[in-house]
Amino acid sequence: MTAGRALQPEIARRLAVEATVGAWTRAGLILRFEEAGEPDAGRIATRLYDLMPTPPIDGVDGVYRLLSELPQIEQPETVVESSGSDWKFDVPRWSHTAAVAEAVGLTPAELDWFADPGGWLRTKATPLQHYRYRIRSDNRLLEAPKERLREVQRRILRSVLDRVPPHAAAHGFVRGRSVHTFAAPHAGHDVVLRIDLRAFFPSVSQTRVRAVFDALGYPTRVSRVLAGLCTTSTPPGVLAQLPFDAASRLRGAHLPQGASTSPALANLVAYRLDRRLTGLARTHRAGYTRYADDLAFSGTELAVDRLIHAVGRIVAHEGFSVHTGKTRIMRAHRRQHLAGLVVNTRPQAARTEYDDLRALLFNCARYGPDSQNRDGRPHFREYVYGRIAWVGECNASRKQSLHALAARVDWADQRR
Repeated sequence: MTAGRALQPEIARRLAVEATVGAWTRAGLILRFEEAGEPDAGRIATRLYDLMPTPPIDGVDGVYRLLSELPQIEQPETVVESSGSDWKFDVPRWSHTAAVAEAVGLTPAELDWFADPGGWLRTKATPLQHYRYRIRSDNRLLEAPKERLREVQRRILRSVLDRVPPHAAAHGFVRGRSVHTFAAPHAGHDVVLRIDLRAFFPSVSQTRVRAVFDALGYPTRVSRVLAGLCTTSTPPGVLAQLPFDAASRLRGAHLPQGASTSPALANLVAYRLDRRLTGLARTHRAGYTRYADDLAFSGTELAVDRLIHAVGRIVAHEGFSVHTGKTRIMRAHRRQHLAGLVVNTRPQAARTEYDDLRALLFNCARYGPDSQNRDGRPHFREYVYGRIAWVGECNASRKQSLHALAARVDWADQRR
């Protein structure tokens, strides 16, 4: 148990109002306190409900007096509850692991092998391991599942995870949303704040993934197998090539960056984080969206220091951590950018990207596309048109101009 904090009078008054506008239940109090942006919503609501299990007779004033007199609130241990058979959403109702095996195209023995419940494969020879590993220049580890496990994960993604909607604030890896929808709510604001989460996927443990499947209604044994299929523990030989802090996060079972199921699971694990940060933003009269590990807030005359502090507390309470070195406060008199887009007036690619692409297309038309394919891309035409789509997404005139230049290129002149 660790100490919490005493409530300030203005916070106690605000929470007292929220407490009396809905059902007087523990869950209802927690939800309203979270939506009000209170970082300690769960602890305060639980303590209040324990002391006052029935609605107050004297309304807001009675709740305010009780909240004001609460001693410093203690931090309880986190408890993960399993719903067992309370099915949520339109997911396949796999009550036994044999049903899971059949659905993902494995035998029961193969299912156990791929789920690796004992974590024994991390010490086996490379051919027996289910992932391939590549360390990027920034020491970020890419863990790509091999062919059979990749197909198993795709089936879990299509049949289960795609049927569970993430929070409205989540825009990364969500059908119908993109970096443009992530950035659009922050365009034209006086202050834009960007906060980065450290080691987003590795921070999601197998226990937290299993809790997602528990919450969907799967029995414990099925949840454990599904979580095992979607997580991995990095082998010691790979960990030895990484810095200590990165290796320590990857030693336990975690979401691998490279698995098709990881983005959807990370979004679901972060659902409560998104809900609490949405409520926090509302109290600051700000907007909030998230794209994977990028958190964005915007508004007018934001109390930035208070907001950053509150975000850090909520993020830590939800099992993530803030990469403080990447926090950016961007005001309207300077360039404001989110996920590669400039948002001072509307979300669009930087002018330099547009100019560079115009120059590339001009040279392709004049000297041939092979002269500009300096990286030897096998599908250079598709790559160029992808860049046109990116740069022209929110600017019709730029898009039209770039397509006109691309039409002048003799793409048939490319080497095969």
